Amino acid sequence: MKLKELVDYTGQFLQVERFRDYCPNGLQVQGRPEIKKLVSGVTASMALLRAAQEAEADAVLVHHGYFWRNENPSITGIKQQRLKFLLQHDINLLAYHLPLDAHVALGNNAELGRILGISLEGWAGEQNLIAYGSLPDQLKLGEFALKLESVLHRPPHIFGDHDKPIRRIAWCTGGAQGYFEEAIALGVDVFISGEVSEQVFHLAAETGVAYIAAGHHATERYGIQALGQHLAQQFQLEHQFIEIKNPI
Repeated sequence: MKLKELVDYTGQFLQVERFRDYCPNGLQVQGRPEIKKLVSGVTASMALLRAAQEAEADAVLVHHGYFWRNENPSITGIKQQRLKFLLQHDINLLAYHLPLDAHVALGNNAELGRILGISLEGWAGEQNLIAYGSLPDQLKLGEFALKLESVLHRPPHIFGDHDKPIRRIAWCTGGAQGYFEEAIALGVDVFISGEVSEQVFHLAAETGVAYIAAGHHATERYGIQALGQHLAQQFQLEHQFIEIKNPI
């Protein structure tokens, strides 16, 4: 299929124009014009690029791409090495950040809620990036944390009483610890994000709302896989998700 058709469809599907983001969404590095095989991954690291080239991918689809706001725009060092590799091998790089987090059907938040068995009830916060819903049955915070560890294959950091009963949950994948106060205002029992900051400990202690830092990479592995699978089905492409392990 044609690259332009893939890029146009994905942009419309994710409604990228709705979002004020920290990076460009869509085609970040142009390669060959025909796409037969798509490799997806969380971050466009050199390890992922090399793996995609070995897999004979025509395009790499990621959540974390390049050209972030306020970064040095010079094409030097690691940035030069990554861009040089893509251009030498004629591989396209497509990246979708906030539009992928927030997509209601197969975004990072929707997919994390699905695999954790949380019934999604709605969206809140800036650009509707916070999801909220309920577990089918009440659990203790410690019990839920063990389930989360089993699903994500990573021990989470827990801030709160492990015996605290929880049912209502808000969550936002990745580096969304700054949304904790907005989640508290929703009246939930616990907020799940990927990362944690110093003030989170005090907010959890003073409000009684628990906080779980489940890992930035760990919580954002699922939306990009779902998007890659969707595009493969839509356009009869070969798709392969490549996991580059990251403990963060």
